[in-house]
Amino acid sequence: MIQDIFPHRFENQYLSDQKLNKESFVLHFKGNDLLLKMNGDENELPKIRDISFKKDQVSSTFLFTFDETPCFLLTGDIALKDPGLVYNEISFFRRIGQQEIAWVSLAAFQLKNWYEQNRFCGNCGSKTRHKKEERALFCPECGTVVYPKISPAIIVAILSNDKILLARNTNFPGSWYSLIAGYADIGETLEGTVVREVREEVGIEVRNIRYYKSQPWPFSGSMMIGFIAEADETQPIIIDEKEIAEAAWFTRDNLPAHPSLISIAGEMIEKFERGELK
Repeated sequence: MIQDIFPHRFENQYLSDQKLNKESFVLHFKGNDLLLKMNGDENELPKIRDISFKKDQVSSTFLFTFDETPCFLLTGDIALKDPGLVYNEISFFRRIGQQEIAWVSLAAFQLKNWYEQNRFCGNCGSKTRHKKEERALFCPECGTVVYPKISPAIIVAILSNDKILLARNTNFPGSWYSLIAGYADIGETLEGTVVREVREEVGIEVRNIRYYKSQPWPFSGSMMIGFIAEADETQPIIIDEKEIAEAAWFTRDNLPAHPSLISIAGEMIEKFERGELK
């Protein structure tokens, strides 16, 4: 999956003592576009030495460490010194061959959005500040502290007699299918979310729900919690027609276009195809 970047190393611990230097990696966004450096056919994260800026016009925030090098989010106007620097819309992570660059970019994207959305206190409206000792924002006026938010979501492979239930979301292109997924609601267990989401989206009942594994998914600020469940394939499929355009049972030798192995959905579907998902 996309976070599996060995032998590269990603450490998300917040280190308050990190300072910018010419070798620091730069994460600079224009909206949803991220600055990357092309080196032949390879993508690289740009470094401070590749850009120039006026210190009073740019703010920097330590994000995490990648291959033992500190990575900083830069906000403000910068000048590009290297001709190989170019902005890429963040969805590039789905097609890039370098999974480590995709993962670091997505993690930075999630934190960038969190910082942007919490510039002001949600309680009193005052401008927030960064805490020195941890990754958190606080309000100097009322004392409110805000930490990065992660939204739990289930994703479930529903099996029946060597078949798997796949659905095409209304936002998916033509023949693209995936697993049933959805966000957990307040006061709801994850297993309860599985039952509700499946019932709401395709109108069937599931049983024998068991945990598979989880995957952080920074693109939507989610934690995807994977499950396997069973169902009776003779139940009529009744799609909600809001989120789901089509749904059907598929055999291993007749799978439609589906997510790649960068996602937990793709991994589960591929395991089903090999007969390894039980």
